[in-house]
Amino acid sequence: MRPSGSAAIIFAALALGGFSASAQAAPYDFVPAPQTDLNRIYRIDRITGEVSSCQYGLQEGTIGVTLCFSAGEGAGPQVPSEYGLVASRHEREGGVFRVNFRTGQMSICYVFDERVVCTPQTTPSPATSSAAAPVATPSVGPGTGASPQRP
Repeated sequence: MRPSGSAAIIFAALALGGFSASAQAAPYDFVPAPQTDLNRIYRIDRITGEVSSCQYGLQEGTIGVTLCFSAGEGAGPQVPSEYGLVASRHEREGGVFRVNFRTGQMSICYVFDERVVCTPQTTPSPATSSAAAPVATPSVGPGTGASPQRP
């Protein structure tokens, strides 16, 4: 049975509205690793924060394969929010930052033992300021000669 009149218009509007909403949905973002000699790209679920990664790999007798790494420790789904990935500008960095745009929390994600792992989400303390005095490395006492490297 074919709808007629206003029922047809309502049906068409609902159908187009549903199509339009699903066409605009983009559940994933993709960011390449900043390391210039690494052909790896990271994927994040924008709602759950789950991170995975893929890269090109050579396989004898073929044109190659896509090697993918699923979410491992810390890279699985997080509390639903608005997540993204940010690559540093460090040309030798193989990982990326997972950021929560709503809370400001961040973590570092990278491939380890064929899985993507992420450090715990954290936010800088509000008491921290750029004018604060430098803090010594906990395991190194003053006068030992050891100090962190500065970029």
